[in-house]
Amino acid sequence: MAYRRTENVVRRLAARHDAIVSAACAAAAEGGMAAVQIAPVAERAGIAAGTVYRYFPSKTELVAELVAAASEREIGAMRRAAAAAPGPLSALAAVIATFAARALLQRRLSWALIGEPVDVESDSARLAFRRALAAEIEGRVQAAMSSGHLPEQDAALAAAALVGALLEGLVGPLAPPAANEPTQTRAAVQMLTLLALRAVGVVDARARGVVLQTALPARDDDGV
Repeated sequence: MAYRRTENVVRRLAARHDAIVSAACAAAAEGGMAAVQIAPVAERAGIAAGTVYRYFPSKTELVAELVAAASEREIGAMRRAAAAAPGPLSALAAVIATFAARALLQRRLSWALIGEPVDVESDSARLAFRRALAAEIEGRVQAAMSSGHLPEQDAALAAAALVGALLEGLVGPLAPPAANEPTQTRAAVQMLTLLALRAVGVVDARARGVVLQTALPARDDDGV
C-alpha cells in the first residue's frame, strides 16, 4: 500500500511539473520570453507561486526547462519525419520541412524559444536548442554526402548556415507576415526547403524526386 501511495505522489509531482512547463509555454506563445514570469505562470497553472518556486527556484531555470522540453519535442518530430523518408536526401528535406512547418504554425513561440533578445542566462539555455537543430541537420547532410547525394562540404558549417537562414526566413524580424491559409504556409515551407537544398548543392530537387511535401501539424499539435 505504501508503494502505491509513493507512485501516486510521483505521478502528482510529474503532472504538476508538466502543468507548470505547459503554462510557461502558453505564456511565451502569447507574450514572448518576457511573459514567462513565476507569478503569471503559477496563475495559468492554477497553483501558488510558492509551488512553482519549489520546482523552479528562478525564472532562468523555468526558461531552461521550457526550452529543453521544446527542443526534445521538435527534434523528435524531425527525426520521425526523416525516418519515414525514402532516402538520405529526402530525409534531409523532411527534417528541414518539418521544422519549418512547425515553426510557422506558432511563430511567436518559435521566436521566443530561439531568437528573441533575452538576458544572458536565458540565452545560454536557448543556445542548446540551436545547437541541437544544427546537429540534426548536420547529421542529415553528412548522411547524404556519404551516400553520394551531396557534394563534399563542411557539414557542420553548412548546418549552422542553414539554421540561421531558416530562422531568419521563418520567424526573424525580416520574415514576411504570417500566411493565413494552409496552402500559403505549405508553399512557404517548400520554398525554404528548396532554398536550403540548393544551398548544400541540390539544384534540381524536384527532378531528382526528392520528397518535399510535409503534412502541416494540426493547430492543437504540441509543436513549437
